Amino acid sequence: MRAVVRRNKQLVCDEIGELAPTEGQVLVKTLACGICGSDLHALHHMEHMIELGRRGGGGGMDNGFDPSADTVFGHEFCAEILDHGPGSAKTMKAGTRVVSVPATMTAGGVELLGFSNRLPGGFAERMLLSEALVLEVPNGLETEHAALTEPFAVGLHAVAKARLDANSVCLVVGCGPVGLAVIAALKAEGHGPVIAADFSPRRRAAAEKLGADVVIDPATESPHDRWEALGVPKARGAQQMMRMMGGSFGRPVVFECVGAPGVLQGLIEAAPAGAQIVVAGVCMETDRIEPSIAITKEVELTFVFGYTPEEFAGTLRNISEGLIDVSGLVTSRVGLDGVAGAFVALGDPEAQVKILVEPGL
Repeated sequence: MRAVVRRNKQLVCDEIGELAPTEGQVLVKTLACGICGSDLHALHHMEHMIELGRRGGGGGMDNGFDPSADTVFGHEFCAEILDHGPGSAKTMKAGTRVVSVPATMTAGGVELLGFSNRLPGGFAERMLLSEALVLEVPNGLETEHAALTEPFAVGLHAVAKARLDANSVCLVVGCGPVGLAVIAALKAEGHGPVIAADFSPRRRAAAEKLGADVVIDPATESPHDRWEALGVPKARGAQQMMRMMGGSFGRPVVFECVGAPGVLQGLIEAAPAGAQIVVAGVCMETDRIEPSIAITKEVELTFVFGYTPEEFAGTLRNISEGLIDVSGLVTSRVGLDGVAGAFVALGDPEAQVKILVEPGL
């Protein structure tokens, strides 16, 4: 079957071996698979990513994965069941559209799809999934929308880790796929006001469509200038004075969704005293912060990664029920032959928001 293989830090279309489901597995046809920011980074820096992941406790990469060997990316997918392995429950018939957390259980351990040498991810015509982990796509939900379940689950997890009060004001810095997922999760759970900040007009428009209450171009205005207008004093003394006078405000929460050196330190300095900064952007470089400032302001740093199976299922439900409107976020579709070009196009935030790979094209 055909697949797009990362080989020698290049993406090449090639033929790879056919797949046969074993016990507890289903063979599926890939219908659509999103290109993730982690895919873009992994193309050229996979070895560094895996090294950091293993230093951080493994991150599921300890099953003999060789980052220099052939890898088929793709972990944001919607697929169709073709066949079941022996002894399977067969609770979902062939032809059923499904999504899944991108992990397949095998006799040798868990394979992370998109980061595996043994099993291909969604940039292949077919995949093997664990029957116990697949979720049926609700009838009527478009395939391209179902394929966005995985990236939007990342946003739901970040929001779940935030210690939000009922009247918290939230700032989302960076409106790429992670920031948009955070905005969507915040609004789906009824939080607000939500301030969204990004230099890209296209991304700001997407943030507004997903429900951001205030959308700001940091090139013309600091988003931190809006805290006090929304009832959140920035200085500790002003906060204490408000409380002494019987006033109240919710905990300010900042979601860092950029993942670039210097951003976190800038937020520590600019955020209100007592703020929680939820770090969802993945900075792959050594960064520097000045803890003394965070200590003086009693800023809380919370680092988040991935999602739980329950959050994944909850995200599919939110999309299917219309609590998260993902229509219009897919800006392009490509077949396997167009994947390499799509990676280049995604380097320009004005050109694309989300590109789906559809092996059938």
